[in-house]
Amino acid sequence: MLSHSNEVSIDHSLLKQDKSRGSQLNYHHRFSNLRTIPVESSQAQTRIKTEYIEEQCRSIISTNQSPDVPFEHSINPYRGCEHGCIYCFARPSHAYWDLSPGLDFETNIIYKSNAVAELKKKLNNPNYQCKPIALGVNTDAYQPIEEKLQLTRALLEVLLEFRHPVHLLTKSNLVLRDLDIIKELNAHNLISVGISITTLNNHLKTIMEPRAASPKSRLKIMKELSDIKVPVHALIAPIIPGINDHEIEKIVRAVKANGVENISYIMLRLPHELKTIFTDWLELHFPYRKDKVLSYIRDLRGGQLNKSEFGKRMTGCGIFSQIFNARFKLACKKFSMNKEGKDHLSTEHFRNELPTQLPLI
Repeated sequence: MLSHSNEVSIDHSLLKQDKSRGSQLNYHHRFSNLRTIPVESSQAQTRIKTEYIEEQCRSIISTNQSPDVPFEHSINPYRGCEHGCIYCFARPSHAYWDLSPGLDFETNIIYKSNAVAELKKKLNNPNYQCKPIALGVNTDAYQPIEEKLQLTRALLEVLLEFRHPVHLLTKSNLVLRDLDIIKELNAHNLISVGISITTLNNHLKTIMEPRAASPKSRLKIMKELSDIKVPVHALIAPIIPGINDHEIEKIVRAVKANGVENISYIMLRLPHELKTIFTDWLELHFPYRKDKVLSYIRDLRGGQLNKSEFGKRMTGCGIFSQIFNARFKLACKKFSMNKEGKDHLSTEHFRNELPTQLPLI
């Protein structure tokens, strides 16, 4: 049976794990007064089917003014992500749909069926100002359902038609399907591709990012894109102290060996429900390391598990933040990374379907 309580107390030995999922529980969200907690293992599902929900979005381009991110405009064709990364900062956004940031985030995927039409409408607006768009920032634009729906591919086709610059961010080898479009965009200096990599350990990848591409596959993506001169940026995201921070230098070396010249990192963030989701994941997979990891995180976040202060959200603060940053910079220096400036995509080729001005008589 299921019991409802405001207190979270979970005996993980009772859970029947679906090893293809990141979260093992369907937490109620912060807008709900209740939490659903499994108390009998016989009721725990061992395999959960993914459901897809259509959304007719009112606008497709999101705007942000955060000093912590290098773009103002972004497009996310999907809400929720079947990759199931336990650390995903976007999990709490599912609460706005009255869905759980836990299993619902991985098993109830919302797709924006009118994304292409809305993008064309936006780009043809007389007041539109062309700035690079980041595609797939909140949730991966190349998650499994993209293979069938091809929303991301269609959006790239529109951006190519309008000669609009785009930054792709993914951890899926499905991006290689669209090499034809990527090559054309690159010919006009209109694209860069960011590949996130969290670990080189396939076992850790499996329990932390169950449905994402393997580390080996991600390095292969970097290699293939770099070989055809597409600007590639690697991202260690996130660094989790006590879990994967010992791999910083190894990841930098592996990325360099696969042709990538630029790399950055993001420290683990735990907004809203993610605090509980991540803590329960630690209890399930690293019970003897849990307290140490949480202590590191608090040291990085001013005594809390999360602190959303601009300028410190991505790197943390304090002595451990300084140590991680120093290690990262030393590794970059050792392997000759980040010597060139950031990629500047072109906006001068942008064109839309607006009628041209008639010549003055």
